[in-house]
Amino acid sequence: MLSRLLITHLRPYRRELTAVLALQLIGTVASLYLPSLNADIIDFGIATGNTGYIMSTGGWMVGVSVIQILSSVGAVYYSARVAMSFGRDVRSAVFHRVGAFSAREVATLGPSSLITRTTNDVQQVQLLVLMSCTMLVNAPIMCVAGIVMALREDVGLSWLLAVCVPGLMVAIGLIVIRMVPQFRLMQERIDGVNRVLREQLAGIRVVRAFVRERAETQRFAEVNGALTDTALRVGRLQALIFPVVMLLFNGSSVAVLWFGAYRVDSGAMQIGALTAFLSYLVQILMAVMFATFISMMVPRAAVSAERIKEVLDTEPSVVPPTTPVLELPRHASLEFRGAEFRYPGADEPVLRDIGFRAEAGQRTAIIGSTGTGKTTLLNLVPRLIDVTGGEVFVNGTDVREIDTDTLCSRIGLVPQRPYLFSGTVASNLRYGNPDATDDELWEALEIAQARDFVTDMPGGLDAEIAQGGTNVSGGQRQRLSIARALVRKPEIYLFDDAFSALDLSTDARLRAALRPHTRDAVVVVVAQRVSTILDADRIVVLDNGTVVGIGTHRELLDTCPTYVEIVQSQLTSEQAA
Repeated sequence: MLSRLLITHLRPYRRELTAVLALQLIGTVASLYLPSLNADIIDFGIATGNTGYIMSTGGWMVGVSVIQILSSVGAVYYSARVAMSFGRDVRSAVFHRVGAFSAREVATLGPSSLITRTTNDVQQVQLLVLMSCTMLVNAPIMCVAGIVMALREDVGLSWLLAVCVPGLMVAIGLIVIRMVPQFRLMQERIDGVNRVLREQLAGIRVVRAFVRERAETQRFAEVNGALTDTALRVGRLQALIFPVVMLLFNGSSVAVLWFGAYRVDSGAMQIGALTAFLSYLVQILMAVMFATFISMMVPRAAVSAERIKEVLDTEPSVVPPTTPVLELPRHASLEFRGAEFRYPGADEPVLRDIGFRAEAGQRTAIIGSTGTGKTTLLNLVPRLIDVTGGEVFVNGTDVREIDTDTLCSRIGLVPQRPYLFSGTVASNLRYGNPDATDDELWEALEIAQARDFVTDMPGGLDAEIAQGGTNVSGGQRQRLSIARALVRKPEIYLFDDAFSALDLSTDARLRAALRPHTRDAVVVVVAQRVSTILDADRIVVLDNGTVVGIGTHRELLDTCPTYVEIVQSQLTSEQAA
């Protein structure tokens, strides 16, 4: 998964990666040339007292050092550009894929996990790319070229390379293997912390109302403690790496000096060659150490890449049409023909054999007990989810054949849980129509019975709205959401229990104001309160996912026992009549 992700998203940066490779090669060759020059200064300059040779060779060392520095700076610059661009592209790809998900995919993966995958997981892979370009690319060049240069200085000590380098690689490899499952577990633990934290922040009022602070603190402490324990296990394994590296590092240096001294004493090796060999061994082991340092990051990055690819490889259940319909008839209509929806793996469908038609100028209401599929039914219209059987038609065309933007431009949805974005009242209302004028915004607020409280807010249309609309009441959020749909002026209005937080008088005034404004549009209202739908042109009664009655209020009182039961639970006989 990691290699697939890297190949896919690094392909556009082949030129920069080539520059990194070339610069790292130049810098490595320069750094490997320095010990050889230093050895020559010792053997042919200091040993013979040749000051001129020392100065000229020293000048070469300065020049080589400058080349090395410039190459290293250039390599780091291009590495950073590649890594940051890679992270940007992957985050963008994940974001756009999640944006194409239906409610089914979002529920399956989980919002908290999607947030972690878009941020923390991408960051892990991005860091691996950066460190690989700056260290890992340099390591094999340094290791191979260092061995060649070391053998050039003295072949007799080459057996030390055959012992030290593989020994270091095996020791680090054994530690890294044990770290892989811990990294995978750590990402899952991060998901758990994000999930609990999001729930507690979103439900802080409920927590305080039921005095559950201590229980929620304990709940957070459990997931936080699990993450801490996993991180400690990973930290202990990581802590073993550097002592092992330094032990082999220093032991190798001592071995070179010990056995090299015998060769110098016997005349088989010069002192300058010994210092150069020691320098090359240090550089080789440093290269191995850098490689192992990167190898510590690979397991965690691999786990993160798997999670990212899981999102990118998840195909949305709502598939765009291959030959989309871009133009629809102007006469608005909405029709369900044998519509069915079943969740994957479910024994029974949530909705089955739903069939009714709503025309422009009609007000169609949907009512039923909790869990009968009313919200699911509305979600089929804008294709937030797709039918698993039957068909849904908008303006006479199957919604699965209509271009997504064209379909949504004809629909104004007020969801069951009204959500406002951080910004101002005006920016939230213009979410429905970016080109709406202030007069159009005030008109929509007037119809939605929201003008008075918006006028009283500091700044009016420019009044600040917190994320989620938490600085306004539930009823005010609903009215602003209704106004947002009105600003769009769609052909089909879908009100998903959008009047539940309103008092009866405000509810009645709002419905009365809506009638002339929506006379040429299809209006579908999902409601729990019978009083909200008494004046509907037609009422659809749902029970266990099926239509058990269609008609006006008076007709259903005579023909639908389910509707009568709902009415009797809310109204007196006189009110119902």
